[in-house]
Amino acid sequence: MELVDTLRTFLESGDDWERKQTSVPGLSIIKLPKTRTRPASLALELNPVGENGLPMKRKGYMVMNTTELAALRSLVTNEKVDSLFTAITEVMPEKRSVRAVSDSILEI
Repeated sequence: MELVDTLRTFLESGDDWERKQTSVPGLSIIKLPKTRTRPASLALELNPVGENGLPMKRKGYMVMNTTELAALRSLVTNEKVDSLFTAITEVMPEKRSVRAVSDSILEI
């Protein structure tokens, strides 16, 4: 089945708010329910995955059209974002490392 046909079938028969994972880690498709002003639609959800393969956030960023995608790309690639984030990490206190559970602990 072609991608467009698969998406059309998902739009027509998928449940509201249902997520379909894609072959790209961190990218899924969500079926949005119809509202009074628009029919049911599909959106992309961007939620990067960590080294363990699990999403980094509970909910990702929803992109509903190509204009939003272009704006997001422009924002993320802006050099000022990097310098701002560098400044933020300098201000933030260091995270304490989580101690590993020792094997010498007696389980009661």
